[in-house]
Amino acid sequence: MFSNIYLLLANAFGYSVWGNSLGLYLVALLALVLAILALQGIKAVALKQLNKKEGRFKKERKAAAQAIQVIGWPLYLLIGFYLVAAILDTGAWFGRLLHWLTIILVTYYFIRILQSLVDYTVDRFVSTRRAKGEGTSASAIKLLGRIVKGLLWAVGLIIVLQNLGYNISALAAGLGIGGLAVAFALQNILADVFASFSIYFDRPFEVGDFIVIGSDSGVVEHIGIKSTRLKTLEGQELVVSNRELTESRVHNYRKMGRRRIVFEFGVEYSTPQDKLVKIPDLIKDIISHQEMAEVDRVHFKELGSYSLNFEVVYYVNDQDYNLYMNIQQMINLEMKEKFDQEKIVFAFPRQDICLVK
Repeated sequence: MFSNIYLLLANAFGYSVWGNSLGLYLVALLALVLAILALQGIKAVALKQLNKKEGRFKKERKAAAQAIQVIGWPLYLLIGFYLVAAILDTGAWFGRLLHWLTIILVTYYFIRILQSLVDYTVDRFVSTRRAKGEGTSASAIKLLGRIVKGLLWAVGLIIVLQNLGYNISALAAGLGIGGLAVAFALQNILADVFASFSIYFDRPFEVGDFIVIGSDSGVVEHIGIKSTRLKTLEGQELVVSNRELTESRVHNYRKMGRRRIVFEFGVEYSTPQDKLVKIPDLIKDIISHQEMAEVDRVHFKELGSYSLNFEVVYYVNDQDYNLYMNIQQMINLEMKEKFDQEKIVFAFPRQDICLVK
């Protein structure tokens, strides 16, 4: 009985279909299943090791895990079919099919892995900047990351087509002409986009800086891809194109360590000589009473048309505009008080008319 069953199975497994016995087909199927299971098991073990919470290089291991995660069952099937081709007589057509699938899948997964590494680099760069408390907008670097990922797909498509035997010269020429047409149509927008890269990498200002552009001024609230938004002193939002910002002179007051103040005043021509000599020391004494102020110089500058003019230069050791105005106000009030005590009169425009008979 057992011998009959053995003979029956032997005959069945020995039956040939398309040049291969059923036994070989069974072995090939078993090899295919085992290859897929083995590859999935290797992936699961690798992910488990990389996703451990303890240990060093946690961020790097997380990036590697994300890169491995993109690999899926199509690649497992491809490797399994190579084992099938090694076991069975599959013919030349099956080898060509495997060659095409290998080019497509290897290129696809290689680009996916590179994209995950680009995402990791962008995220880490942005998080590092935020951890340092720097308010620079991350829009530009995120856009750059998307452009790099798009270029990876374009390069991958060209590689696949070239390896499949297609002539890509005509395609490249068409893409070049089309790209020029699109670039010409979107030249203003692209100029703003590239200007945002210049702002991001050169960093002439950051979010939170008080800047002046021509007759406009305000605090930078957002640096976008096409424009930058300012909150003006009047309270409204001012939207300025990035191209205009890179082409203009920008005064950034946040980078100013201290504020230099220059102001002038005049006294009457009738002021006695001894009081004129006394005025510089008087002004220096007044400024020295202000905690955040530092006097630079006080000079009798010129003989004006109706006054004797003095020039005062001092520094406020802070960038805050309100602090400067408070200090200037206290200086003005104390000057008025001291000059009244010394009977020094501030000059004002006037004309003396002499009538001759």
